[in-house]
Amino acid sequence: MTTDPTPAAASDPTPGAPAAPAESAGPADSAAPTPRRAPAGAAVLREDVTDAIRAAVFAELAAVGYARMSIEGIARRAGVGKTAVYRRWRSKLHLVLDLVSAFAAEGLPAPDTGSLHGDVRALLEVVSHALRHPVASQVIPDLLVEAVRNPEIAGAIRAALLDPQHGVAAQVVRDAVARGELPAGADPERALDLVVGPLYWRLVVVRTEPPAGHAAYLDDLAASAVAALTARS
Repeated sequence: MTTDPTPAAASDPTPGAPAAPAESAGPADSAAPTPRRAPAGAAVLREDVTDAIRAAVFAELAAVGYARMSIEGIARRAGVGKTAVYRRWRSKLHLVLDLVSAFAAEGLPAPDTGSLHGDVRALLEVVSHALRHPVASQVIPDLLVEAVRNPEIAGAIRAALLDPQHGVAAQVVRDAVARGELPAGADPERALDLVVGPLYWRLVVVRTEPPAGHAAYLDDLAASAVAALTARS
């Protein structure tokens, strides 16, 4: 969770001072500004409020896109005040960067099926499941567009999506080399292009379902990728 930018966001009360009340998950702030009073202790950041805000960000991104997304809209969708959002993230950019980074922390599991074909097929299954998620299918394309204009988003996308996939592809290639299925020096970058590239093209760029059914498409894609990798070797 992102550190609160103000002293009021500390998680524990100041010793010897009366504790500040826990934040409310009530209705959004009214339009009329109210004077702020310095808290005697630290505000308590409720985890359920944080979870509600994160869920609202995904929903808002899917509904209106990053460019039109606003803190006001997120707060309204989460059923909280704007201050609850600003206690955690100082802007919508930092909020989105935090969520994207959370994907990177979860990591992408490296398949270990005992064969190159099995590993490629398993990798395609995992990536396909992520890309076909109803929220991710709306959010990822929009963030990729924003990444062209915003270096911070581009870096977060690379850390969350590209770097983990590169690491998994390198592990798949190393295992295949150890089994004698690929020669030493096989290029993980080329393997990733051949394996995942067509899937990204269809699900993220073209955004159409495979014509022959998804499982059959992944089977065919795995066989084609393995044939290309081994033929080049």
